[in-house]
Amino acid sequence: MKSHNKKSLEKNIKVKKKKRLNGSLGGDICIFIFLTILGLFMIFPLYYSVVQSLKPVEELFVFPPKLYVLNPTLKNFSDMFKVAASLWVPFSRYVFNSVFTTAAVCVCNVFVCCCGGFVLAKCKFPGNKFINDIIVTALLFSSSATWIMQFLVMAKLGMIDKYWALILPNISTAMGLFLMRQSMSTIHDSLVEAAKVDGAGLFRICWQVAVPNSKPAVMTLIIFAFQGSWNFQAGAFIYSEELKTLPTIVQQISLSGIARQGVTFACSVLLLIPPLIVFLAAQSNVMETMANSGIKD
Repeated sequence: MKSHNKKSLEKNIKVKKKKRLNGSLGGDICIFIFLTILGLFMIFPLYYSVVQSLKPVEELFVFPPKLYVLNPTLKNFSDMFKVAASLWVPFSRYVFNSVFTTAAVCVCNVFVCCCGGFVLAKCKFPGNKFINDIIVTALLFSSSATWIMQFLVMAKLGMIDKYWALILPNISTAMGLFLMRQSMSTIHDSLVEAAKVDGAGLFRICWQVAVPNSKPAVMTLIIFAFQGSWNFQAGAFIYSEELKTLPTIVQQISLSGIARQGVTFACSVLLLIPPLIVFLAAQSNVMETMANSGIKD
């Protein structure tokens, strides 16, 4: 009798395990399908830009639009270099403007947001909660909502049509401050107190204790800062041709006529490459840091 009960119990356990495995497998398949569809949806704009850049002009305006190329060509890219060579200002100047302003914005953004996030997270002072509330409220508004105010301020300070007009509005963002404050809030207060006991000041604690323990957030901040600055169109702030950046020039090329639409897509693909490289490099560092963050000595 006991052996019969034991066998039936083992049989029930096996059936339950099989059901759990089948349920888990079905859930994994659903998750895989969902993530695959989501990934395809995200990569579609990149694919479409590359496809459009390889189409001859007669295929660009076919209706309904095709998601593949019938007669692939590199003529759009060759035309892009011809247009770049015929510009009044050398194309290398536009590249320099974009690289210089993007590098300056990334450095300043990381410095300001890390220092500001550390102070808001680990320093208690009157108005701390009020400033945090302002930052959270600022997340509700897009950057374009403040362009008029930015223009008025920069006009009063005499920064219109200068590099400052490209750098100053982006050296700090509400998202960057919020991201760093949230990340540094997770750092245990004992680390900060131990550094203070050793005689370290706030600036040293920020960059030798808080920032190394917030590398994933810093890498994410670099991605956001690079993407925002690289794609920043400052046509409302910059009027001199020698100070314009690549996105502004691509916009001007796209408005020059139907015949230039292929060149526009080629320029768009060119603009996609640097942010993609930065994202892949920063993503690997973020994943490595997050993988090692749970290791204890």
